[in-house]
Amino acid sequence: MKVEYIRVSKHEQHEDLQRDTLAAAKCEKYLWTSSPEPRRQHKGLEEALAYLRPRDTFVVWKLDRAGRSLAHLIELLKNLQNREISFVSLTEQIDTTTPSGKLIFHLMAALADFERDLIRERTNAGLAAARARGNVGGRPRKLQSNAKVALARQLFASKEHPIPESCAALGISRATLYRYVKETEPPA
Repeated sequence: MKVEYIRVSKHEQHEDLQRDTLAAAKCEKYLWTSSPEPRRQHKGLEEALAYLRPRDTFVVWKLDRAGRSLAHLIELLKNLQNREISFVSLTEQIDTTTPSGKLIFHLMAALADFERDLIRERTNAGLAAARARGNVGGRPRKLQSNAKVALARQLFASKEHPIPESCAALGISRATLYRYVKETEPPA
């Protein structure tokens, strides 16, 4: 069964253009979403996907009607492939029932993986450069000076003051006090 999905993202948009193009595809079922709210759009897509069964064909006017991003689109296409559901995008002429359509799908998947790898590489390079400049990232330590850290360790070691009292005097939590003490202990 061919199932067409129409998504209109703004109230002033009309689905007529999509509907006219999809009419030529001769689909048996028609599902659509019309909402400027992304959450509702996703719900409409989820409902359409839940309706599909193995050997069905999911037909859209354009790729951007099916996926929010390239990564989301690849995830959607993999999901459809795993469920034995074909995918057709009329504007881009992608049809996963044909060898050329499958090739385009795999090229898109490879590009999405490449994009993720580039993002990961740039992120790691940026973090390494920040570390080289002395920025370790994360939340600043509660006790900034070495003198306060030494005082915290001394109060803990002396056992003269209860731990809650020591923590209150230093303005730190019990977990923070234990973390500073643990940093000075030799590894077991």
